[in-house]
Amino acid sequence: MAYIGKQPVVGNFQVCDAISVVNGQAAYTMQVASANVEPENANHMLVSLNGVLQKPGSSFTISGATITFASNLATGDVIDFIILLGDTLNVGTPSDDSVGAAQIKADLISGTTALTSAPDDTDEFLVSDAGTLKRIDYSLIKGGGITVADQFRLTANKEGNSDITANLERVDTAGQGGMTDNQMSESSGIFTFPLTGIYLVSFNAWGTAPSESGGDTQILYIKATTNNSSYSIVAESTVGDGDNRQVTASNSSLIDVTDTSNVKVKFTADSMASNTYWSGNTTENHTSFTFIRLGDT
Repeated sequence: MAYIGKQPVVGNFQVCDAISVVNGQAAYTMQVASANVEPENANHMLVSLNGVLQKPGSSFTISGATITFASNLATGDVIDFIILLGDTLNVGTPSDDSVGAAQIKADLISGTTALTSAPDDTDEFLVSDAGTLKRIDYSLIKGGGITVADQFRLTANKEGNSDITANLERVDTAGQGGMTDNQMSESSGIFTFPLTGIYLVSFNAWGTAPSESGGDTQILYIKATTNNSSYSIVAESTVGDGDNRQVTASNSSLIDVTDTSNVKVKFTADSMASNTYWSGNTTENHTSFTFIRLGDT
């Protein structure tokens, strides 16, 4: 129901602050906790003057926060109390711990407007904490799913036994690509993780060993550091046994990133004979490196 003017207060029972009588004055301001209050009408009030309940409309009237008695009060008169009943036709605010499952409508959730996008971090949910109802921000419970998925590739052939420090690009060919948020960062072949967590780090490499290589093997390592300084081999692939051949290698490792400033990875080529190389390409993944965050550390 719509209202013109002030909407009734619903069952909000209040006792007004004490009022000191002024000799020869009929009008007084009603307050609760030193703040003006405006009853809906005089019929929703209990007023006692000198121990006698007053009749609304004849013994007193109200206008806004002002109560006016039918005649001026005199020294010695006492306004015993003024009680505001609110809108007595409505239930109003229930008493503490008085609402249970039987009082809640079955469509309380389904009848409410649904979110059409992911909640904000400051949106709140209700949870039961050992039987006690509490609210919790979405930022504290969101999660699940993959939050980091990124891929780089070698853009030019890599020869020689050394770390792969150049000719690296994020995969960007149409139809390819990782997540736009929480991307890996790369500097001189050192890969830094955007978030802590357990990561699957893998590579797939394609290379060539011509006949003059002498049949030597080719090796590709994944190396990791936990102190942003010393690197150790965490995965290794080796191919060989034959001349004038094309070879592929792949490997992976789970990396526990407990500190994004210190835990990093790089890739190293080794046991590379003359004219042997790992292939690079700017439109296809010949030699590529993949990073997927699986979950929290």
